[in-house]
Amino acid sequence: MATMIVGFGFSSATANAEDIGCVSTTFRGLGLLNDKICVESFKDPDIEGVVCHVSRAKTGGVKGKIGLAEDTSDAAIACRQTGPITLPEKVKDGDDVFTESRSLIFKKLHVVRFFDKANNTLVYLSYSDRVIEGSPKNAISTVPIMPWRN
Repeated sequence: MATMIVGFGFSSATANAEDIGCVSTTFRGLGLLNDKICVESFKDPDIEGVVCHVSRAKTGGVKGKIGLAEDTSDAAIACRQTGPITLPEKVKDGDDVFTESRSLIFKKLHVVRFFDKANNTLVYLSYSDRVIEGSPKNAISTVPIMPWRN
């Protein structure tokens, strides 16, 4: 499995994603890449014990093959506790924990983290932005912070 380094976010660190797999959704013809839905995983770079999986559409065809296609804003996210969680002294709400380019220049997929202190839960929000207009399409996943038994 290949490790992919993603773009720069606003927090002190953004995660490295690992490719999990893709499925074809649209056949584009001989020699051209099909449209796909791909799944990647990443660990929260600031909070040990949390892993997220993101699925998103990838455009194929000639533009997709040479990197000029703009992928849709469709994405889904699921995050889970995979070990003991120790929160840093201060968890900054809205920190980018993962970013990935969705077009040549103007569009990015973001995953940001919030801490719901009242419910002792981490909330991860995925959305796409664009220089001129963003998209209201989004998804969330929550990770209740629970005691961990080995």
